[in-house]
Amino acid sequence: MREGKAHGLVSAGNTGAVMATAKLVLGTLPSVDRPALAGIFPTIKGNGTVLLDVGANAECKPEHLKHFAIMGSIYSRSILGVRTPKVGLMSIGEEDIKGNDLTKETLRLLRAAPINFIGNVEGRDIFTGDVDVIVSDGFTGNVILKTSEGLVEAIMSILKTELGQTTMTQIGAMLSLNAFRAVKKRLDYSEFGGAPLLGCKQICVICHGSSTSKAIRNAIRVAKEFYKGKLSEHIENEISEISILPEE
Repeated sequence: MREGKAHGLVSAGNTGAVMATAKLVLGTLPSVDRPALAGIFPTIKGNGTVLLDVGANAECKPEHLKHFAIMGSIYSRSILGVRTPKVGLMSIGEEDIKGNDLTKETLRLLRAAPINFIGNVEGRDIFTGDVDVIVSDGFTGNVILKTSEGLVEAIMSILKTELGQTTMTQIGAMLSLNAFRAVKKRLDYSEFGGAPLLGCKQICVICHGSSTSKAIRNAIRVAKEFYKGKLSEHIENEISEISILPEE
C-alpha cells in the first residue's frame, strides 16, 4: 500500500499488531494524532450507530476524542448517508456534570467543534437510533463492543433453546422463521464486515479473528466504499481547517 500497489487493506489478524503496523508503515494523517476504530451497531430504527473508538486507544486525551467525533461524523455522512449526523459523548448520565475529568473536558471541546453535537449519552442510547455517532475512549468502547457481541450470541442461543422445547413452540418458530432470519441478519456483525481504522493515510479495515467469508467480503466492500468516497481526504481537510481556527 505504501508503494501504491494497493488502495486498501483488510485484515482479520491481531488488532494491536495491525493497528501498530498501519500507524508506523502507512502513517496517520498529518492532523490526526491517534487513529480510531469505528464500529457500527444495529439500532431499533434501522440505521446504524457509529461508536469510536472500539479498541485502538485504551487511554485518550480530550483532544483525541474531539478528533474521533469529527472523523465519526464524516464517516456517518460520507459512507452511511446521514445528512447531519447527531454526535453524542458516552458518559454515565446525560447531565453535563456527570462523568469523569476526561468526559467533562471533552464535552467542552465538542460543544465548540463544528459538528452536530447533542451532549452526553448513555449506553442504552447506542441501540435506539436517536444518535448517529457516539464518542468514547478505546477501553470503554471495546468493553461495549464485546459485551454487545456476547449479548447477541446469548439471546440467539436462548431463543433457539426455548423455541425447541415443545411441539407448539416449534410450530410457532416455523411460522416466524422469516422474522427470526431478519432479526439475525440485523444483529449479525458479519453484515458490517469490519471496523475501519479512521485517521490513517490509507484505508485499513480490521475484522474479527473468527470472521466468516461473508464478513471478509463485506469488509472488502467497506474498503471499496472508503476509497470511492475519498474518506481520508475529507477527514484530513476538515480536521486541518479546525486546527487553524482560534479556540473559543
